Amino acid sequence: MGDTNGQVVAGDNGRGNRLDQLNLPTDVLIDKETDSLIICDQGNERVVRWSRRSGTTQGEILINNIDPYGLTMDDQRYLYISDYGKHEVRRYQIGDKNGTIVAGGNGKGAGLNQLNFPTYIFVDQQQTVYVSDRDNHRVMKWNKGAKEGIVVAGGQGKGKALTQLSYPYGLFVDTLGTIYVADSGNHRVMRWLKGAKQGTVIAGGNGCGKGANQFSYPVGLSFDRHGNLYVVDYGNHRVQRFSIE
Repeated sequence: MGDTNGQVVAGDNGRGNRLDQLNLPTDVLIDKETDSLIICDQGNERVVRWSRRSGTTQGEILINNIDPYGLTMDDQRYLYISDYGKHEVRRYQIGDKNGTIVAGGNGKGAGLNQLNFPTYIFVDQQQTVYVSDRDNHRVMKWNKGAKEGIVVAGGQGKGKALTQLSYPYGLFVDTLGTIYVADSGNHRVMRWLKGAKQGTVIAGGNGCGKGANQFSYPVGLSFDRHGNLYVVDYGNHRVQRFSIE
């Protein structure tokens, strides 16, 4: 807190596909068990791991030949990765290269057993998978072992009504099942209570712009333990923090 300069923990050797380089990384998580970062190295079609120990100069490839966008890890250290090329989410044990489909996997489409360009994902303690189904303008929930998902936000076509989303990205679900989603095409962050048919705007929603109450294509979101919301404001090249009541 209070730092004006960050420090590089992975990459920074130009854009490329060497083990000391990244190309358009889209998501990252911290694996506390191995004190490492796991990164969606999207432009290189791979997921890589970089140790956080000082002196680390390159990463190692965990999974290859994938179009990764979002990733997360559950309590049992399973890794979940969305593949926007295959329109599916897979669960992997660390070290396993193949994984198991846990959402989508039936080609590109708008059916309940399909996804269309999945981006960010969230997994709860029951291994329920929530996924931002970007080009279907909806958030889907897949219960463990389910053959199809349930629409839990959006799904009414692309638009800016409170029942709609436009290119959803970042996603967070609290213990009550409340969904928070970066509604990027509408330049807002929305909250959808469990079972609700419409959401409420909790940040942004004032058009595309660079004011303190505006976003330009928000894509990522995260909460800290004090309930502060952090939003990756893509088009404005900044991260914003909000205290949410």
